[in-house]
Amino acid sequence: MFVHANHRFFGRPQAPTDPSEVRRIERWLATARVFLTISALAAIYMDPTQLGHAPIAYGLLGLYLIHGVLVITLLRRRKQSTAAFRLLVHAADIVWPAFISIFAEGPRSPFFLFFFFVLAAAAYRWGLWETLSTTAAEVALLWIESFLLLHVWAVRGGSIPWRALAGLRINVTEFEPKRLFMLSVYLLVMGLLLGYLSEQQKRLRAEKAVVTGLLAKVRVENGLTGTLQQISRQIMSLYSAARLLLASQEIRSHRSFLGELGGESSDFVWLEPMPRDAKGYLEDFPGEVCYAAREKDRWTVVALDHEGNQISSPRSDALDWLKEKQSFHSLIAISFEFGEEWRGRVFVFDPSWQGDTQEELRFLLDLFRQIGPAIYNVYLLHRLRRRASAAERARFARELHDGAVQSLIAVEMQVDVLRRQAETKPAVVGGELGRIQSLLREEVLKLRELMQQMKSIDVDSRRFLNVVGDTVERFKRETGISARFATDVEKLEMPDKVCRELLRIVQEGLVNVRKHSKARHVLVRLSSSPDQWSLTLEDDGKGFAFSGRLSQEELDRMGKGPMIIKERVRLIAGALTVESNPGQGTRLEIMVPRSGEVSDEF
Repeated sequence: MFVHANHRFFGRPQAPTDPSEVRRIERWLATARVFLTISALAAIYMDPTQLGHAPIAYGLLGLYLIHGVLVITLLRRRKQSTAAFRLLVHAADIVWPAFISIFAEGPRSPFFLFFFFVLAAAAYRWGLWETLSTTAAEVALLWIESFLLLHVWAVRGGSIPWRALAGLRINVTEFEPKRLFMLSVYLLVMGLLLGYLSEQQKRLRAEKAVVTGLLAKVRVENGLTGTLQQISRQIMSLYSAARLLLASQEIRSHRSFLGELGGESSDFVWLEPMPRDAKGYLEDFPGEVCYAAREKDRWTVVALDHEGNQISSPRSDALDWLKEKQSFHSLIAISFEFGEEWRGRVFVFDPSWQGDTQEELRFLLDLFRQIGPAIYNVYLLHRLRRRASAAERARFARELHDGAVQSLIAVEMQVDVLRRQAETKPAVVGGELGRIQSLLREEVLKLRELMQQMKSIDVDSRRFLNVVGDTVERFKRETGISARFATDVEKLEMPDKVCRELLRIVQEGLVNVRKHSKARHVLVRLSSSPDQWSLTLEDDGKGFAFSGRLSQEELDRMGKGPMIIKERVRLIAGALTVESNPGQGTRLEIMVPRSGEVSDEF
């Protein structure tokens, strides 16, 4: 679709190439053809003077009606509408109004609508030039008929030689040059207007296809450089340009960047701009968008301001400077801004198009306004990910420093003390070694939990039950605490985001049990109802510092409850209830509605 839209810039828009779109157009035209013919039959039935009183008048319209029904039948049975078939049907539509108008009675004849139909069909199928060609063919047929009627048929007696057409009257008066001239003018004006409207509609569709194709290249997973490379390639292909240069500057730090696509490299590469070059690339060019071409010793420049209005007498000093830096004969320069942080300009060297320069520049101005925010979003997400990764690394470094590293340092010191006491107090060594072993086991569990948090979770509804079961079983094996996972769900249908958050809740809950509860038994249960899912974690440990059953709102007011679990429950639009009996255990119940959705804030 995007490739075909390129024809917009090297001529006029082309007809739709999608077979389903072509068939849809032909079906609409075929239906309109049949409806128009039936209406004409009704018109001459109510006023027979419009086409004489002969039965053959109805036969002619009936024949054209059969032609229309046959076209509809073929379109329904055939999977594709070929170009030859469309031309054949269109040729019949051109000949029919010129033929039937010979027998029409006066200017009020309803058959003038057949002229309008064939022009509208050409505009609907193709565009301006085909519509004008159809108009010219209609006018030529009318003038040929005028010549034959006035100089051949009238000279030979003026009667219809075929008995089958007896009763029809040929309307010679309407084919006199003075009347046919005005009819020809009507057709030409109508063809020009319909063709222009068709051209504009196809131009808008082509521009929409270009914008859609470029926005489809904006992908977060490609990164900022990959996205710029994809879009730059499409723009170069759009204009058959030799090279593309991107100059940008971070407004706050005034750091400048220069990237290039084309030339010696097939990939987008970042160059090293000189500091003094930044002003030349970013500040001195005329207008928001401009086109410049070198003709002999002078520049031809067309520049538009921010509103798309042409700038009179644009300066060319920057073009002379750029000509010394880059090799080109013509170029397009487009300015852009990303929020209040970035500004820049794109240079497209030696472009090619066939069309109005101002119109193309306005399209480019609008195009960059649409794709600019999408690229800026990629930049913001990329920066957010870097900051999130840095914060995550800092958190893990803090966890390691405050936990495992400090514990290992303490163990190292205790081992050194035991080494010195081994000869003088051998009875103390055994107990101390057991305590050190327990401390090391605890730190190993902490490191494993930390590594588990660092792993990305790739779980969906098909794997969720097995992953939760494995998590509970591994907790039982590593901690010695009796743990069990129970569920009555046979086939789980849960959004992937909800699966990931519930698994994180199970992991966080088990970590809290090991660290704080001193429990001997843990039960994880998952159940389902038509409206919601229910996840329950129960233990027989020491419980929280309060007694009773509290909702999430009550926990927030009191500043109690598991903080991370509360946040994750909130992200899936769930409801958390904590029931605590000090010295007897804790029960966490998470209710998640089936309509819940994970927020992207976490």
